[in-house]
Amino acid sequence: MDHGIIANVIARQTELESAANIPSGSRSTKAQSVRGTLQFLHIVEKLKRTKRTGWINNGIKPAESIADHMYRMSIMALLIDEKTAGVNKDRCLKMAIVHDLAESLVGDITPYDGVSVEDKHAQERNAMHHLCHELLGWSEQAQEISGLWEEYEAASTPEALLVKDFDKFEMIMQALEYEKSEDTTLESFFAGTKGKFKHPMVTAWVNELEAERAESRAIKK
Repeated sequence: MDHGIIANVIARQTELESAANIPSGSRSTKAQSVRGTLQFLHIVEKLKRTKRTGWINNGIKPAESIADHMYRMSIMALLIDEKTAGVNKDRCLKMAIVHDLAESLVGDITPYDGVSVEDKHAQERNAMHHLCHELLGWSEQAQEISGLWEEYEAASTPEALLVKDFDKFEMIMQALEYEKSEDTTLESFFAGTKGKFKHPMVTAWVNELEAERAESRAIKK
């Protein structure tokens, strides 16, 4: 952490607040908010370095990071046509960006790691509480992040269901790309998601990807 930058930010903030006759208690609160925000962003950086467990378990080196996965999901959200998709595009984009945020603290827990669904969710919920309450001070922005994460986890809206489709589709798309680049077979990823896609936009992508995979495998024979 660059303490010089933080010190400069806090000093400038104190100067502005003094000019506006803001009480010292408010200055302290705002300074803490700045520190919490930077701590939050430092934790988010871990998403860039933490590799996705499924690929590591299948011997893929170097494996994509959690942030890599989230980035392409976000691009998928940008491709939404609101006139036909029946969802709020901006909400899907935001949800794609935050849906794996808890993994910055708990890591990428898979169904093969011996962790129950309940325990996984509890760990991730505690992580989100730390990020949104303790670091971001349950600000308006933190509440939005938390709400998007809860909505995704509950799969309670058309937007959440579509982003969950993006999550699975991005995974099998990456699996096919690894099959090609690493000359390997990653059948479990395709078998585990078969028939689970719901939104017409994504099912069309899945059908095309399966045709691409079949063609690629035929060429190898």
